[in-house]
Amino acid sequence: MPRFSVSDLPRRAVTRSAKLATLPLGYAGRAALGLGKRIGGKPAEIVAQEIQQRTAEQIFKVLGELKGGAMKVGQALSIFEAALPQEIVGPYRATLTKLQESAPPLPVATVHKVLTEQLGDDWRDYFESFDDRPTAAASIGQVHRAVWHDGRDVAVKIQYPGAGKALLGDFAQLSRLGKLFGVLMPGLDIKAVLAELRERIAEELDYLREAEAQHAFALGFMDDPDFHVPDVVAANEMVLVTEWMDGTPLSQVIADGTKEQCDHAGLLFVRFLFCSPARVGMLHADPHPGNFRILDNGKLGVLDFGAVNRLPDGYPRSFGQLTRIFNQGDMDSVVAGLRAEGFIRPEIEVDGDALRSFLSPYVEPTAVEEFTFSREWFQAQAASVTDFRPTNVVRQLNLPVSYVLIHRVHAAGVGVLCQLGTTARFRDEVIRWVPGFADDPDDEALPVS
Repeated sequence: MPRFSVSDLPRRAVTRSAKLATLPLGYAGRAALGLGKRIGGKPAEIVAQEIQQRTAEQIFKVLGELKGGAMKVGQALSIFEAALPQEIVGPYRATLTKLQESAPPLPVATVHKVLTEQLGDDWRDYFESFDDRPTAAASIGQVHRAVWHDGRDVAVKIQYPGAGKALLGDFAQLSRLGKLFGVLMPGLDIKAVLAELRERIAEELDYLREAEAQHAFALGFMDDPDFHVPDVVAANEMVLVTEWMDGTPLSQVIADGTKEQCDHAGLLFVRFLFCSPARVGMLHADPHPGNFRILDNGKLGVLDFGAVNRLPDGYPRSFGQLTRIFNQGDMDSVVAGLRAEGFIRPEIEVDGDALRSFLSPYVEPTAVEEFTFSREWFQAQAASVTDFRPTNVVRQLNLPVSYVLIHRVHAAGVGVLCQLGTTARFRDEVIRWVPGFADDPDDEALPVS
């Protein structure tokens, strides 16, 4: 197919910029309010907590009202959601869900215009048939079902005109959020995180790059007993045609699957995320239920490779090593290792016991032979990070750039597993696929020895 770039200005760009620009002004106003209260004799810690809460409310309110890059940032930075009370992020999540579910499809005339500009006036010659009604619509593009000229059922993913400019324009505005997030998470280098996310989003806009990733996954899992990835049929920068894949959406398994089905789906879900870096050199970085299907033969089908984390050497070895050391109880080495990896910045001091309490739930599934994820377990863990006091250890931690997408995947993955309520031998998957976890404790490569 020919390559051709659609040039279209994002709609209401001025309104979007104005909405984002209100954030720093809101922060300044709250800081001034806090100073006045402090002068009035109110305890500084209480004032700081109030400023943090109001800042969080403003951040998530604005992000929730926007699409494009702002919505992507809101989804990706799950660390902030986990660190905030339900009364703040609950409405925010509801807004995001509504935005995702109600994404208006392109008018048929616009779909045909994009296909003409991208594939040429004879674009219909590529297809035996093309369904003008989209089967899915999201913030960047929408998917149509069609029959390729050789008789294969295919999915045709079409990028919205102007999506790229809207996304990247949002990130230019979001660079102003550094001070705001610093109020919530003083240990986090938010500018580096935003820069990494911007680079990944730019990749997500390039359907040729997505096609390359999906083809690599399709080859890596060809004839696999557990997984199926539809291969790429054709692509250019804004249109991606892949094999069609039927199956039961993971969201439906979550809603009404049996315990056996949920256990099976959850185990395959974890196995796919852990084995992909070793087998393909990439990690699927958008693991929400809409991107997975359970096929009639029991395999896990995987869709949407726009967001991937390229890990040519597999998972970072230190990830497995530090998890193993934590399970062995050596917190001094864990703290030293987290510093070496950039999770604790040089000027930040953390309490080892508080860090152990915070990390325990995330490491717990790797410390036992079999583990059950549940919503109740997840809610109990979330309660440990909803304290706004500056001494709360979660606000003292940094998210290194190299771990931004790994964290995103793990945080979202745990959420999916808790929705499924899966019981399985997750430790076996970590032992098999994560370097450093099962190695001898005297391993010379240990970064904290």
